[in-house]
Amino acid sequence: MSGEYSHSVMLDEKLCKGCTNCIKKCPMEAIRVQHGKAKILNDRCIDCGECIRTCPYKAKVALTDSWDLLAEYKYTIALPAPSLYMQFDLNTYSRKHIMAALKKLGFDYVYEVARGAEISTILTNKYLHENKEKWPLISTACPAVVRLIQLRYPNLIPHLMPIKSPMEIAAQNARREFCKINGVEPEDVGVFFISPCAAKMTSVKAPLEVHKSGVNGVIPIKTVYFKILKLLSKMKQQDVDDIMLQAGKYGVRWASTGGEALSIDSKRVLYVDGIQNVVKVLEDLEDDKIKNIEFIEASACTGGCTGGPLTVENMYVAKNRSRQQLEDEPAEYKEIEDWELEDTAWEKTIEHYEISKLDPDMFKAMEKLNKMNEIYEQLPALDCGACGSPSCRALAEDVVRGKAKTTDCIFILRRKIRKLANEMMMVNSGLDDGIDEKNSEAENENK
Repeated sequence: MSGEYSHSVMLDEKLCKGCTNCIKKCPMEAIRVQHGKAKILNDRCIDCGECIRTCPYKAKVALTDSWDLLAEYKYTIALPAPSLYMQFDLNTYSRKHIMAALKKLGFDYVYEVARGAEISTILTNKYLHENKEKWPLISTACPAVVRLIQLRYPNLIPHLMPIKSPMEIAAQNARREFCKINGVEPEDVGVFFISPCAAKMTSVKAPLEVHKSGVNGVIPIKTVYFKILKLLSKMKQQDVDDIMLQAGKYGVRWASTGGEALSIDSKRVLYVDGIQNVVKVLEDLEDDKIKNIEFIEASACTGGCTGGPLTVENMYVAKNRSRQQLEDEPAEYKEIEDWELEDTAWEKTIEHYEISKLDPDMFKAMEKLNKMNEIYEQLPALDCGACGSPSCRALAEDVVRGKAKTTDCIFILRRKIRKLANEMMMVNSGLDDGIDEKNSEAENENK
């Protein structure tokens, strides 16, 4: 992570009211409220989107690509996330209807990320059985979870599955397939992921596991939802019949929590969703409290991708649609070929990025740590967030870093005000005693 590191979760200062709701929900303590406005700390943010859900004023927004970006490419490919299908009534409109609508919107080709998910499952099962010494292995499908581990749990980095995400696998295979069929050059093709979350945008702009993402743009589900909805009612049967599905139910069910884990060739799997729950599992894993587990699926969003901040439909409705549709869905469609399994491993190793270093100089860092502990002992340990920092320890760190003052704590401030008031009362009392004494002397002289 360097100066080129890019985030997709941004703050709209005009909408921010400085309410501090967001600082308590952030799993990385990456938000501060200073001078009446929230501030996102770039070196801590993992783009999980929790603040987007939490902010009552819609001041946290996801920075994604514009629809106009499609015009920059001669040919365009849409990569619909499995969660896109769950935004629609699948009793009325099938996956084919949605894919046909994407073509009507101007895409030259539609390639299901669900197929990338099925390829990922094949690779995961193979790697899982060949690397038992690394159990439990952790899914790398959710970029927010990968960044969380990179920043907070360095001991767990070797447990990350070194396989490209379904999005990246789908992107490279879609481009290969389209170019081969149509005889066009790869640079003329723009590949666009239809995304349920902000973290995917970050993983495209600043990828951790590949040198350069195969995705050229990330379009939110919110952006395409109403465009598709308008087209569905006008869809001709011929348009739908021309669509060929590429993935079966095993890939599509990745949209919801457990979809990936249930495809693993093992019963010793664990799946967890919601970033706070993920944090708890990772902490227990690091403390060696989780036993007899071979594979962990972890999603930052509650409900998995169906609960992403860039989706439209109620998460529980979307999950129900997923369950209903997949009951009658065939397990597989087109057989996966060998070339689709090529170039699917990570291109670089993820390294730990230390965010808590107080100073590059070890001795100065120790001095600041001692100072931070001294300041923390003075604080009430209530973690109320009223100071604009998410916890008392975070405030102590902010003070040491020169970003805050101890009097930002209302309890410290109240204590100082009370002390000052008592001192003023004592001064006033002394003045009154002196005045009374002088008045008494003056009365005696008059007598």
